[in-house]
Amino acid sequence: MKLLENKVALITGGSRGIGKGIVEVFAAQGAHVAFTYNSSAEAANAMAEELSQNGVKVKAYQSDAAQFDQAESLVAQVLADFGSVDILINNAGITKDNLLMRISEEDFDRVIEVNLKSVFNMTKAVQRTMLKQRHGSIINMSSIVGVQGNAGQTNYAASKAGIIGFSKSVALELGSRNIRCNVIAPGFIETEMTQKLDEATVQTWRDGIPLKRGGTPQDIANTCLYLASDLSSYVTGQVIHVDGGMYT
Repeated sequence: MKLLENKVALITGGSRGIGKGIVEVFAAQGAHVAFTYNSSAEAANAMAEELSQNGVKVKAYQSDAAQFDQAESLVAQVLADFGSVDILINNAGITKDNLLMRISEEDFDRVIEVNLKSVFNMTKAVQRTMLKQRHGSIINMSSIVGVQGNAGQTNYAASKAGIIGFSKSVALELGSRNIRCNVIAPGFIETEMTQKLDEATVQTWRDGIPLKRGGTPQDIANTCLYLASDLSSYVTGQVIHVDGGMYT
């Protein structure tokens, strides 16, 4: 028996990096997966087609979770296509890093909108369905930066810290209906984006981590798998750090 047999998962930002890792692990564990992408329709649809060969339904949707109306219509479409949503993973996010003295109002607002307001939009959109079902698992992607801050990332840190407060409140509101809401705070995760960075810099970061390596998208996906499955049926309102010991 696979851990997510016949569950329906909706994952935002699922076409690359951490999101892609989650989609792959969930499909392998028997979940039917709807995921969103931002720009590359060809790559997202090819990924959906490949994973569908595992005997599960996987479908890609172009949608901007930061837009309230798009989040509502996305959930309505996923419900029409899949019949339910058992698991929501809010993974979509961006960075626009700069020192506070240099950051523009536009860059601050955009990061809050994409990273934090999208979590409100998507959670509100699936809430009605989960309340009717009387079950659901919501997993929100924060960051170690949302827990301890980081110079040059006031906008990103504010958005990721906001996700934690939002999620704890949702856990309190919806717990009586058997709807759980938890947070993952990744540390340094090596993805396509980090491959473009200077290797010496990346190695310095690795050396500063107690486990002496960066994390992988699968490390995050496996934690999502735990939180999405019945293995964590008594876990809600928690922030799980997946950071190799960076923050203790």
